[in-house]
Amino acid sequence: MKVLITGGSGFIGSHLAERLLSRGDQVLVIDNYETGRRDNLTPQSGLTVVEGSICDEILMRKLFDEFQPEVVVHAAASYKDPDNFIGDAATNAMGTAVVVKESQRLNVKRLIYFQTALCYGTPIEQPITLNHPINPDPTSYAISKTAGEKYVEISGLNYVTFRLANAYGPRNISGPLPTFYQRLTTGKKCFVMDTRRDFIFITDLVDIVEKAVDGIGQGAYHISSGKDFSIKELFDSTIAALGICLEEEVEVRPRNADDAATILLDPSKTLQDYGSIPATPLNVGIPATINYYKEFGINETYTHLKQPQESQQPASVR
Repeated sequence: MKVLITGGSGFIGSHLAERLLSRGDQVLVIDNYETGRRDNLTPQSGLTVVEGSICDEILMRKLFDEFQPEVVVHAAASYKDPDNFIGDAATNAMGTAVVVKESQRLNVKRLIYFQTALCYGTPIEQPITLNHPINPDPTSYAISKTAGEKYVEISGLNYVTFRLANAYGPRNISGPLPTFYQRLTTGKKCFVMDTRRDFIFITDLVDIVEKAVDGIGQGAYHISSGKDFSIKELFDSTIAALGICLEEEVEVRPRNADDAATILLDPSKTLQDYGSIPATPLNVGIPATINYYKEFGINETYTHLKQPQESQQPASVR
């Protein structure tokens, strides 16, 4: 199969690319390396990597015409700067529109899109079902990603949109885990919020997406473990994987009034159409992720959220 993956050198895109290449598919990756890493993919038979932007309509038309993809997996996204409204809108909304229009023009068999669970805003039910109203979190990332999803929905294409729990694993450079690792290994103080989130390991996520590439499913789905964990549990697992001991307990801060106590996605439709969802436990997934960070390092971590002022007090570890 010929699969075009936008953002294919990023966290999710690179893992999916490797999975498809391992089974003999041809994969074309386009990435602007804003958050993707060049060492996430190694040159190999069947892989073509192009550096560029999905907002470049001329380039995208050329790539579609030359590669003639059967399936398009749209994993590219802008999220690294919460104040970059223009950049987020350009990539997540306009860039998605370009991908959709090119997919329409070539009548691709399937378009797969990744959406954030922040599209639901503050949840009014737990777990969150696919019938929950769409009311994106007031962040540039959530608003622009939801706009992109709407373009996919009205395209008339055979599509699947995956609304994701918090994915983690090797190559992940956004969210709490890489932040904890970076701060703990550079002597900086950490805190955790008194919230719970649904975490899913990257290979478990790719297992589902691979089936979607092969034509299973239609419409919107949740990819989630179906369980929520406290951020403190994630932190404690990180400490254990690093083999360090804090001289004092990490600070647990109360959540903000507009911060959901938990975000737990209902995977019922996914279980129905895709079968069981593998659930790698934290005590397996986190050490695997930490080992990656140790080997490849983290130069920078990103978040769609505005950050509090940096604390100058170092962490005490032994």
